[in-house]
Amino acid sequence: MYVPAATRGSASRLEASALGLLTPATAADVVLSLRGGARRGFRGGRFKRRVSAQNRWGSIMPVQVDARQRWGTEHLRLAIDAARVALWSWHVDSNRFTMDERAYELWGLPSARDVEFETLSAHIHPADRDRVRAAFLATRSVAGPYEIDFRIVLGHEVRWISARGQGADAGIVDRTMYGIFLDVTGRKQAEEGHELLAGEMSHRVKNLLAVAAGLTKVTSRSVSTAADLADALIDRLTALGRAHDLVRPLPGQQGQAVLLGDLISVLLAPYDDTGAFAGRIRVAVPRMGVGERSAATLALVVHELATNSLKHGALSVPEGTLDVSSTEDERELCLVWAEDGGPTLAESPDMRGFGSKLVARSISDQLNGEMSYDWQPSGLVATLRLRRDRLVA
Repeated sequence: MYVPAATRGSASRLEASALGLLTPATAADVVLSLRGGARRGFRGGRFKRRVSAQNRWGSIMPVQVDARQRWGTEHLRLAIDAARVALWSWHVDSNRFTMDERAYELWGLPSARDVEFETLSAHIHPADRDRVRAAFLATRSVAGPYEIDFRIVLGHEVRWISARGQGADAGIVDRTMYGIFLDVTGRKQAEEGHELLAGEMSHRVKNLLAVAAGLTKVTSRSVSTAADLADALIDRLTALGRAHDLVRPLPGQQGQAVLLGDLISVLLAPYDDTGAFAGRIRVAVPRMGVGERSAATLALVVHELATNSLKHGALSVPEGTLDVSSTEDERELCLVWAEDGGPTLAESPDMRGFGSKLVARSISDQLNGEMSYDWQPSGLVATLRLRRDRLVA
């Protein structure tokens, strides 16, 4: 039990604080341990707990009880350590926090007697800062337990913290509120991963439907009968399935590496014409291997670009063409996706959709590269810059 500063050195007030924690249903003999080794006892009915004022984060524990039910200061500390719970107290008038060692470590701060709320706020992610400030102030008037999740920034690291306590001044002692911090970074990252996966699945389903419609339109330009259309469309969809396996290989079917030119050609084969407009997709890249992980990421990028071109760009019209070329040096490979002859665009498309964000994130995180878009009158020119050492990984 935390002993307020105002009660230290005063046995009667300390006893009153201890008695205030006793409930009628559990009142019993209590032994109060004071600083300097002094002990005072008093009776309280059937209560079976001991109060210790020697530890700031002390506890109430049984005097005479079965060992299986004994919860002393050390037992509670072991449980707190096992759960990795960080403790804090908030003096509502001075707006200062007193925290245990784990809390200071969690916030990336050196240990101190206390810390101002504004000092903690400076570490909160800018997008969460105002919300957290308002939420903490609101806890003074909103009854019941609360839980506030927010991010803090420590250099290049972002952590998620969950602050929990009781609202409406419940349990307040000497103008001081109590609560805990939990590091919930792992849980939040898992939630973000699940949301990203759900969004990617939804995006892919929509794209596949659009691709199927686009391939049907492209195929119809080079056939004359329904039977020919069915055969040609089946061939294209089969090729699309092979390309999809490169984007997400099945377990046990992963390869070690593929050639860059073969990878791009296989991915774009379903979108090329086979009749009078055959050969409108041209690929000219150096002969070099691409590692398994990089191949999956690069396949995702090419598939996204091809899908968008089939819906809105050069591949959506018969006269449109696509050239994929590259330049390179010892350190970097630069792939250029150049469309020509597509529909005229009134303005540059919004590149803030899920697919664009997914591509940008994949290129940055997995290939340490970057993608730029140049919407020219003749069509899109996308430039993908990649580090050669990451491409072969």
